[in-house]
Amino acid sequence: MSSQLWAPWRMEYILKPKGHGGCVFCEYASHGPEQAREDLVLHQGTLAYVVLNRYPFAAGHLMVIPRRHCSDLTELTDEERCALFDLVSQSCARLRRAVRADGLNVGINLGASAGAGIAEHLHVHIVPRWPGDTNFMPVLADVRVMPQALDATWSHLAPFFADLPGQGLPAAHDL
Repeated sequence: MSSQLWAPWRMEYILKPKGHGGCVFCEYASHGPEQAREDLVLHQGTLAYVVLNRYPFAAGHLMVIPRRHCSDLTELTDEERCALFDLVSQSCARLRRAVRADGLNVGINLGASAGAGIAEHLHVHIVPRWPGDTNFMPVLADVRVMPQALDATWSHLAPFFADLPGQGLPAAHDL
């Protein structure tokens, strides 16, 4: 007898229209604090913001995104680049503390050929890792086991980002 592994959140991604409408990252950047939880935004800075990846590779998979729409590092101003990577550094420290990650994968996919799912808007991935978290599931079945729902992950991580300077988002307990 075989058993089933359910990943119901994937259907939203599979069925969602691709390449239509505006940029989702610009949309998130334009929303106020009242939309933070729905958008999975953990922090809104002046020049960059932090959001949970809606289709994560691991629980706690974050993205740090410049607020201005651009597709390449070379398009950022010095101020934007510093703000982006300062926020990447802060996010790494907070994510390690929040989920007790043993390591982190930090990466940027520049262009669709490099694997960028949203190539038109630059973003930096931060994926927490733990000893033994790479197992047979992704190798044999192209399946990732997610131990926590996105909303619960947002609630857990939001307090770790609450003291960063920038646009104040409502505390997890206020929503």
